[in-house]
Formats: sequence, structure tokens, C-alpha cells
Amino acid sequence: MPNKIQKITAREILASDGNPTIEATISLANGIQGCASVPFGVSAGEHEAVTLVDGDAKRFNGRGMLQACRNIESTINQRLTGWDAINQKKIDNLLIKLDGTKNKSRLGGNSLLAVSLACARAGAQVLQLPLYKYLRKIYSIKSNKYILPKPMMVVIEGGRHADNSTDFQEYLLTVNGARTVREAVRWGAETYQALKNILKSQSLSVNVGNEGAFAPAGIKTNEEPLSLMVSAIKKAGYLPGKHISISLDPAASEFYEKKDKQYVLKREQAGLSSSQMAALYRDWLLRYPILSIEDGLAEDDWTGWADLYKSCGKKVRIIGDDLTVTNPERLRLAIAKKVINGVLIKLNQIGTLTETMETVQLGQKQNYWQVVSHRGGGETTDTFMVDLAVAVNAEYIKVGPARGERTVKYNRLMEIEDELQKK
Repeated sequence: MPNKIQKITAREILASDGNPTIEATISLANGIQGCASVPFGVSAGEHEAVTLVDGDAKRFNGRGMLQACRNIESTINQRLTGWDAINQKKIDNLLIKLDGTKNKSRLGGNSLLAVSLACARAGAQVLQLPLYKYLRKIYSIKSNKYILPKPMMVVIEGGRHADNSTDFQEYLLTVNGARTVREAVRWGAETYQALKNILKSQSLSVNVGNEGAFAPAGIKTNEEPLSLMVSAIKKAGYLPGKHISISLDPAASEFYEKKDKQYVLKREQAGLSSSQMAALYRDWLLRYPILSIEDGLAEDDWTGWADLYKSCGKKVRIIGDDLTVTNPERLRLAIAKKVINGVLIKLNQIGTLTETMETVQLGQKQNYWQVVSHRGGGETTDTFMVDLAVAVNAEYIKVGPARGERTVKYNRLMEIEDELQKK
């Protein structure tokens, strides 16, 4: 059988923060190879699949991934050799069974995902299809056209993604008025440069953080970036709320103190309850062109989420990330509790492509937004997430506007647009 898997290899590579991640290559009997690398998050939810690291303090401060590579080249390689590469769902199900744990802690979510994505890349080559068309085919996505995702660009970052910036993790430009992807990317990039000039004029740093966004020390409040962004949108020649809106990702789990059940905002020197956080967001919605709020509350603050959704869900999209972690079980719980109307999708949060697609399709049945996202710290130059977003007609892709591991995603999206326009 020419499509059968002949060998699977893995190696450590460097991710965007200088720490290791892994890359897997699947070689088929017909000479085809599929290769994929996986990211990891510096800010990660408690319910995510485990990123397996060695714990050897003599290598990469314990962050090495040689064991994850060995798991691929021994356990996974032995069981998958001889399998047909285009049997993606069966291969993913076998990977899940081989690990045998709920959070992928035995073999590592990073090991499983690297193989899962490499397999999809090999399968696409077997059928001589672009990856996004292959994904649409094997997961029976019934759509007559491609609706390309719009950019959701991180332009100011704080929290665990930057030092001495805001308590909130991400402030994003959400481009929603452009006619094409290429135009949307340009609008976002021009506004990013306008923001840079505004920050400079106020003697604020324009050094970038983990995601290619500005991480200015000296920001006095968590609200200040909103006014800066509105000014940048106008300075770039666009209308706030019509051409470009604002999205927020506070990543509230990072500043939630479980013991006191408070959200500690150092910039405001305040500790807020869940209801007070919801009130803060409601106030901002009245004064700024905010389109969505992601992880506005902590990952297990279900009561607070319900209040936030009830008070803000008709005005903006309330998006789950740490809350749902691209996990069908967590998403079903969020649906039952009626706490969101949007889902962030990160491939490495669950561990296999098939589980990711199950989460996407579950959210789509509820008419939830699908926002396919990069990872904040340990990104790679792999563009699989873009093809996934195109395959499922996701509303947005969330990626920073600078640094090569970020811009390669937008470049891939524009490449796909060019391909589709030629046909």
C-alpha cells in the first residue's frame, strides 16, 4: 500500500521564546513526507492537554522535550507503522488510546499533536490537495464556498506576556470592514504602525512582547490601552467600530486569587469580585468599540461567567479560551450553562486534530464564533492553524502583527486568498 506509514521521526526545535518544542515527520512508503511542529502556551489553562517536558535541569532549565521525541519514535512509531496515512480519524483515536489519560500526560499532548498534524499534511499530499481542502474533505465539512477569517491582531500585551505592562494580557484590533483578507491585513498593520507612533509621542516603549505586540511599561491603568487604540485607528484613517473594532483578552485566571475570590488589578490597586469585573466591562462597552471579550473571568468561575454573559452577551461576543480549552467536554458544559457565544480554538490545547475539529463543529452548531489562535509564548513558523481556520470558515484568526512566527500566518492566509481567487 503506497500510502502506508513507513516511519515517524521527531526532533527538538526552538520555539519563539527560545525554549524547545517538537517537530514530527511522517514518511510514507511512496516517498511522501508530512511535517509539523507544535506550539505551547506561556499562559496556559489548567485544563489543557499536558505539554510533556523532561524536567532535566541540566538541559533548557528542565524544558527539554527529548522524552516527547522518544515517545514518538518508539511507542507511536511502532503502533502506526503500516497504517494508511489518510485514515486521520482512526489514527487520532489510536493516539488517544495509546496515551490513555484524560489530559494526555503519559505520552504528552505535544507528542500526539505533532504526529496528528504531520499525518494530515502527508494525507493532503497523497490526495494532492491544499491542506485546507483536505481538512474540509476528511471531516465532511459541507460548505459550497470559503469564507476567509478576518484578522484579530494583538497590538498591546501585558500580563504573563510582558514585564511591567498591563494586568490584562491582550488588547486586539479586530478588522471587520475590509473587502478582502489582503486589505484587512493592511488596515491592521497600518493601525499597528500608527499606534507605534502614538506610543513614541507619549514616551512609551515600543519594544514588543511575546506576540509581536507592544508591551509599554508606564501604562497607568488597564483602560488606557483602549483610548490609545481608538486614537491609532483614527490616525490610520479608519473609523472605530465600523472599519476596526477592539477585542479584549484579559486572561483573568492569571490575576484571580482563589483564596479571596478576587481579581487583583495592580494597575488600579484594586481587588474586584466577579460582579465588579462584569460591571467594569459593561462600562467599557458603553465608551469603546469593543467587539468581543475573551476569558474575562477565571477558568472555573462559572457563576461569574453566567453573570457576564447575561449582562454583555447580547452586545458583544463572550469567548471561552481557558474556560473551554478546545475540549468538547468543557465546551458542552459551557453550552449547558449558557455562558459564552464564541470559542477560541488552539490546536495544542486538546492534543489531536480530530478532537479539535469536534470542538469546532460543536461550537458551530450553536452559532458560536470560531476564533483560531496562535500561542502567546512558544509559537513556531508552522501555519497549520491558518489552513484549519480556512477549512472551517472561522470568523477570525488571532495572531500578532509582528515577529516572523506571527506574520507567516498572515502571509499564508493571503496566499490562500490568492489561490481561491484564481479558481
